[in-house]
Amino acid sequence: MPDLLIVTLASGLAGFVDAIVGGGGLILVPTLFTVFPTAPPATLFGSNKGASIWGTAWAMRQYAQRVGLNWPTLLPATAMALLGSLVGAWLITQVPATPLRRALPFVLLGVLAYTLVRKDLGRVHAPRLPPRAERLAAMAIGGVIGWYDGFFGPGTGSFFVFLFVRWLGYDFLHASASAKLLNTATNAAAIALFAAKGHVWWHVAAVMAVANVAGAWLGSRLALRHGAGFVRQVFLLVVGALILRSGYDALRL
Repeated sequence: MPDLLIVTLASGLAGFVDAIVGGGGLILVPTLFTVFPTAPPATLFGSNKGASIWGTAWAMRQYAQRVGLNWPTLLPATAMALLGSLVGAWLITQVPATPLRRALPFVLLGVLAYTLVRKDLGRVHAPRLPPRAERLAAMAIGGVIGWYDGFFGPGTGSFFVFLFVRWLGYDFLHASASAKLLNTATNAAAIALFAAKGHVWWHVAAVMAVANVAGAWLGSRLALRHGAGFVRQVFLLVVGALILRSGYDALRL
């Protein structure tokens, strides 16, 4: 019971962070590995997805009720994210992810530096592309980051947010809302793969899912109340934490 309590509390905190800007896996995945050190990694990843998808979907629903989502752009992008995640999940069974793990801290450092230098980035919602170009750009984002989520995964939500802000001209609030829809699709693809291979502890995932939704409810309410500036600050904190974590992991390879 103490083990289940620990991962449940971690899932609630992960749902809170994930609902604002993504990056909840930074909290829940290491906790699962610490609490269940002898479990197969695939089972822990599958159980994490089995819980986090519910919080992500709940946050997406909350955002959709309060933030105007561009469905003609986001639905094709979601389909590409789902397809990309399936391809990435298949590819990880064929080749190692070691080069990507080593490169990740440097990519994140570039994202952090760019966001810090561009102090106005993501503060105003001003889509810069015409509808067809925006749809194609969003599909490219969905396909590439969806592939990344299926193949490796850390920071997927943050990458979605950054690219929607930088490339499409969204503010951080609209970008986070849009990212939730695509991230729900990538999680669903991953769960389908893990479940098909028996790598989900459903009894653990179900309990964690309740806490994840509770955290997502609180996180999405705070983001909607305080707006793009608040989401930007949380984004910077999460990306900074991801740099430290991924850098530490890369040094251990």
